[in-house]
Amino acid sequence: MDLPHNSFKSALANGQTQIGLWSSLSSNYTVEVIAGAGFDWLLLDMEHSPNDLESVLGQMQAAAAYPSHAVVRVPWSDMVGIKRILDAGAQSLLIPFVSSAQEAREAVSYTRYPPQGVRGVAGTTRAGRFGRVANYARHAHEQICVLVQAETEQALQNLEEICAVDGVDGVFIGPADLHASLGYTGETANPAVVPKIEEAIRRIRTCAKAPGILTGVEADNRRYMAAGALFVAVGSDAGILARGADALAARYKSTT
Repeated sequence: MDLPHNSFKSALANGQTQIGLWSSLSSNYTVEVIAGAGFDWLLLDMEHSPNDLESVLGQMQAAAAYPSHAVVRVPWSDMVGIKRILDAGAQSLLIPFVSSAQEAREAVSYTRYPPQGVRGVAGTTRAGRFGRVANYARHAHEQICVLVQAETEQALQNLEEICAVDGVDGVFIGPADLHASLGYTGETANPAVVPKIEEAIRRIRTCAKAPGILTGVEADNRRYMAAGALFVAVGSDAGILARGADALAARYKSTT
């Protein structure tokens, strides 16, 4: 068997905008529902949701029948956790809270086999089609997409150095944590921070890397895409369910 091609990584490398949806409901059933909606990518969240390795595996399997590419956000830049997610078949990872070039190098090293990195070698995993992909360990890195999150003031200061790390495919601006780092906790679109995000997106593109962002506000999404954002999450499954339920209940409760 051939190594599965990472269409998401290729699209980013070619400068093609990828529209995504955040998934934090931690259900393979809901992932199957949204995977057929037409998004380019889905973010399976392990940082701020009750997902574990087995539940994310089921969600990747549910998404596999659809064109939407599954990106997994790991809980932390952790060698063991990243190894297990990669072995389970993830090809694109979003790694939180990377604030320096050294942290970016460490994150990349967890996705590479020796001598380029420190990923542990296993022969019969889902990633290598259970041993059916010839020379998987030699070529796996070619289809692995590493996205790191810049979500602190320090990360903005080190942005060019982070982008220069070999193996980093994209940098995701984490708006909520960045706002908190700059003194605006609980906000995601403060007028003092939004221009800094736009500038960061332009800086990432200048470094020939793919910038990413998440916001459920269409005007903000349009603004960030105009600045050059390439992988953009335009909402979340939990948000769609919650706001849709709120609106439906309000339609009937307001008439009784």
